[in-house]
Amino acid sequence: MTTPRLGCAFLIFAMSASALAQRSGGGKPTAPSPGSTGSASFPSVGRSAPFPSTPSGIFVSGKVVLDDGTELTEPAIIQTICRGRKHSETYSDTHGGFSFRLGDSTQSAVASISDASSANVNRAGMQSSSDYQDCQLQAELAGFSSQAVELSGRMGAMNNIDVGRVPLHRLAHVDGTSISVTSALAPSAAKKAFEKGLEQEKKGKWADAQKSFEKAVQIYPRYATAWYQLGRLQLRNQLLNKSPDDSEQPAKHSFEQSVAADPKYVNPYDGLAQLAMMARDWHNVIDITSKLVSLNPVNFPDAYYDNAVANYNLKNFDDAEKSALQGIRADDAHQIPKLQYLLAMILLQKQNYQAASEHMQLFLSLAKQQEDIDLAKKGLAEIQRVSASTQPPVANLDK
Repeated sequence: MTTPRLGCAFLIFAMSASALAQRSGGGKPTAPSPGSTGSASFPSVGRSAPFPSTPSGIFVSGKVVLDDGTELTEPAIIQTICRGRKHSETYSDTHGGFSFRLGDSTQSAVASISDASSANVNRAGMQSSSDYQDCQLQAELAGFSSQAVELSGRMGAMNNIDVGRVPLHRLAHVDGTSISVTSALAPSAAKKAFEKGLEQEKKGKWADAQKSFEKAVQIYPRYATAWYQLGRLQLRNQLLNKSPDDSEQPAKHSFEQSVAADPKYVNPYDGLAQLAMMARDWHNVIDITSKLVSLNPVNFPDAYYDNAVANYNLKNFDDAEKSALQGIRADDAHQIPKLQYLLAMILLQKQNYQAASEHMQLFLSLAKQQEDIDLAKKGLAEIQRVSASTQPPVANLDK
């Protein structure tokens, strides 16, 4: 039986490139876009900004806290869940404080939040308390779970909702989180430089932010979160300069220093995986993502995706299938619908045409962008073509 052969460019674009285009990663800030010049990933550091005195919207405030009293060393994503649909609204600051206006679709863009489920939510005109009777709020941070807070019945004066404390609970059997123990021990001067860097990043002052993060790690070399933020900005510069194959990448050094400072702080592993994907260093991708999901098997479906892509390119189709299935289980919010596409292409290579078609149909049902819809249709046509070419001729049994 003939092994299906597919165009290399078709697969590399659809799988490898998409993994770099969007990093979902477990409630952590995404890397600043190279083309962005305005606000970046974080809101103001310190206390939440006071609500504007305007009747045109409902403003929500609160504070994320860890139930065991551990210091929050990483901003958490603030999400609303309305009628079963999840939407990422903004980030907390490094002290846990947050505020945002309900229904303002520009806020998640300002915060550089990539949220696949947001495209499904019709948020226009959601300005009254009745619009949010069936809505809840939660925080998201890798390694932790959040109990949802009901928004109904909390309306205060001037269209304000203060949800109070939003506790995060450490997940059982998860060793790796987005909280760095060594970073919590940073001296005040290093923390001041770090928070200044986040504020500068918010204003799009990339060079100044990089200097602040560099100062933070100079003061305190074990500042894992500062090394990670420094690596993110260096990765942005690398993408701008289009130098994915440079082995002496400053971003790689910073991510490695972050890992060395706190091996259970998971975010830099994702950065290293992204660099390895860019270089198409498939063996390294497998090593890094395997370490990441061993520390945290819950919050990083993109790590399973990267691992499956790497195994696919090395023709380890059984391992690729296993990783893709694990990623689908971890991706309950369907942040990476291309996991279904990837699994379909793996199953096609394994000549399991019926299952391949089923998963490609699932990808089509999840696809929201036209390019993904077109990709799913091309995939279905390819599966049908290859399947038909391997079928034996139908016997003519007429007498």
